[in-house]
Amino acid sequence: MALITKAIKGTKDVLPSEVYKNQYIEATCLSAAENCGYKEIRTPVFEHTELFQRGVGDTTDVVQKEMYTFDDKGGRSITLRPEGTAGAARSFLENGLNNETLPQKVCYLTSCYRYEKPQAGRLREFHQFGIECFGASEPIADAEMISLAKQIFDELGVKDLHLEINSIGCPECRANYHKALKEYFSEKEDELCSNCRERLERNPMRLLDCKVPSCKEIAKDAPVVLDYLCDDCREHFEKVKKYLDAMNIEYQVNPKIVRGLDYYTKTVFEYVSDAIGAQGTVCGGGRYDGLIEELGGAKTPSLGFGMGLERLQIVMEAQECEFPEPKKPDLFIAAMGEKAQLKAVEIAKDMRDEGFSAVYDVNARSLRAQMKYADKLGAAFNVVIGDGELEEGKAKLKNMKTGESSDIDLTTFVSGFYSISMDEQLKDLEINGEAFDFNSLFGISQN
Repeated sequence: MALITKAIKGTKDVLPSEVYKNQYIEATCLSAAENCGYKEIRTPVFEHTELFQRGVGDTTDVVQKEMYTFDDKGGRSITLRPEGTAGAARSFLENGLNNETLPQKVCYLTSCYRYEKPQAGRLREFHQFGIECFGASEPIADAEMISLAKQIFDELGVKDLHLEINSIGCPECRANYHKALKEYFSEKEDELCSNCRERLERNPMRLLDCKVPSCKEIAKDAPVVLDYLCDDCREHFEKVKKYLDAMNIEYQVNPKIVRGLDYYTKTVFEYVSDAIGAQGTVCGGGRYDGLIEELGGAKTPSLGFGMGLERLQIVMEAQECEFPEPKKPDLFIAAMGEKAQLKAVEIAKDMRDEGFSAVYDVNARSLRAQMKYADKLGAAFNVVIGDGELEEGKAKLKNMKTGESSDIDLTTFVSGFYSISMDEQLKDLEINGEAFDFNSLFGISQN
């Protein structure tokens, strides 16, 4: 029988055998953000196209070439979000967060959509962890944002990431820089790719981000934005560096970093890895002091970053970072006969009510087949219930790690299981010489 269709090019299934890695990365990101005062926000997967045209910028490749845009049944132009900041900024204004205490610090785990050529580390549907800090103007906020990204990488065990920072100034000082870029690249216009010739008039900073080898070679000698910063932007950047120094965060000033979205001002940064080839930027962001005003709000200095989760996982796997073992069932209940199945259902519910994971067979298989199934699941303990166990009111609880069995009362199964499993944990800890915390045994509270 032929499969009627396959996953769309540039998308990826995450199977149950792998999803624990995603969950671990996502939980680490959210926990680190929460420790810095960020609260999760969730916004729609699609927005009015105008939001991204105004927010991301209609001179960017994202808006011009990469967005999934369509007319809905009402004739409205709708776009699947290509990034997370614009939607979060829209929500900040629409829901009145701008009237609450500032800064408003939000974070999100989100799917994004861009029509790009799929390759390692680049998908058409990809996922980001992002933070946005609305209403913070001081350079200490820039440094905290960069530090938060590093904290996530450190907790995940990621190494050999290079932090590159730059300042692209404010609209006032950037106007002079644009003029200098136009003069420089105009002299070499015939050597530029067709895209860069179009960018030259509309947004010459985009030429610095071109990946065409000939354009990259020309851009090497282009004017440097740091030479055109106004006093305020220069002072801001110097203070950001001082805060990073105080945090012992190593960085390299890279005046060629401009980021791919038009809303950035002043500080921009990237964490880059050499482990995934050309798509080496794992996290990037910066300040966007004019975005909220562009979307119809009052002037609100803001900043944030986006972290590519697929790329981050590729880096972690390439570096052989440790992932926690996927959770396996605490108990598998093998039942023989209808009465035993009823008892298995009862015990499993009681176990689950107390926070344990309990699994039983739902296919009425033989005992041997059930044992094979239990082995594949990797349950910590197994128990077999048949007519004899029901008559006695007792069964044998088997520790699948040690092979040892213990008698357990079927009428007080949960408390008996807790006692036996705790004894086994104590034995392991005694052997390993570790301290023991009763409350963390299974991550639940027992009264």
